[in-house]
Amino acid sequence: MRVYVPTTLAALAQAHRGGELDQSAAYAVTPALREWYVSDDIEELEYAALVRAAQSSLRLLAADPGAPRRRVVVALDVPDRAVKPFGGDEYQDQASLGRVSLAEPVLLAKAAAVHADADEAEVTGDVATAAGAVVAADAGDADAQFAVDGAEDHELLWFATQEIPGLLG
Repeated sequence: MRVYVPTTLAALAQAHRGGELDQSAAYAVTPALREWYVSDDIEELEYAALVRAAQSSLRLLAADPGAPRRRVVVALDVPDRAVKPFGGDEYQDQASLGRVSLAEPVLLAKAAAVHADADEAEVTGDVATAAGAVVAADAGDADAQFAVDGAEDHELLWFATQEIPGLLG
């Protein structure tokens, strides 16, 4: 199963040194996500899971003011048995759509790719603004949600795992 693990550049740098990403939450194509997205196209569903992980990356940025203001998501394939539903299969809230828990550590060596914002997203301040607004958006603030949506104007770039040192540099 393909899962998308939200992280930050700071945490990715630590994982690059230590080999393991300190994160047990991820996003995947779950029954609740399929129902919410109403599509049978697996590529669209995978993209929806990636976007959910990118939104979760904003929450990690909000909790780490020292991290560079760029969303980062690590994509990897794990055995189905390593994925557990987050709070059951039922719909919980918008933020938990597609969320799963990983029973095994996330080994960076097993990553298929890394998705990250371009430098431009940090320069424009859109991701920083979104990270500052994500908690209020989660609480239902429409203006804050508008700021969070502004980060989604920036497409995440695809990086091969061999490119991680350059991404971090």
